[in-house]
Amino acid sequence: MKNKISKELANHRVEQAKEDFQAGVLLYEKNFYKSANNRAYYSIFHSIKAVLSLEPIDFKRHKDVIAYFNKNYINTEIFPKSMGRRIQNASTIREDSDYDDEFVVNADKTKEQLDTAEELIKLVENYIDSK
Repeated sequence: MKNKISKELANHRVEQAKEDFQAGVLLYEKNFYKSANNRAYYSIFHSIKAVLSLEPIDFKRHKDVIAYFNKNYINTEIFPKSMGRRIQNASTIREDSDYDDEFVVNADKTKEQLDTAEELIKLVENYIDSK
């Protein structure tokens, strides 16, 4: 799906990512780890979508967004390679948290997801500011 290049949309998506992150922190503080994982993932997802707003491209499926980001931004080291693994981990944990009734998550794993989201927001803000 083609999309118009827009720094305004990129900034809007970063704000969405920050809101998701803040919601995740609140949920984490109340020990709602599965829900906090969901918000952390969506913070990551909206951060990635913010980067893609600077290109004339968009995707409907999450896996396509992440695959494109990995190919064009992680593999080329515009963003750290370690972030690619952390994004994939957050995606897996979010899916398990949302869909696997027997999935057990702890505070430490959830904190990792929130840390990834927070770090990616900062990296994305710096990237957008440089454009």
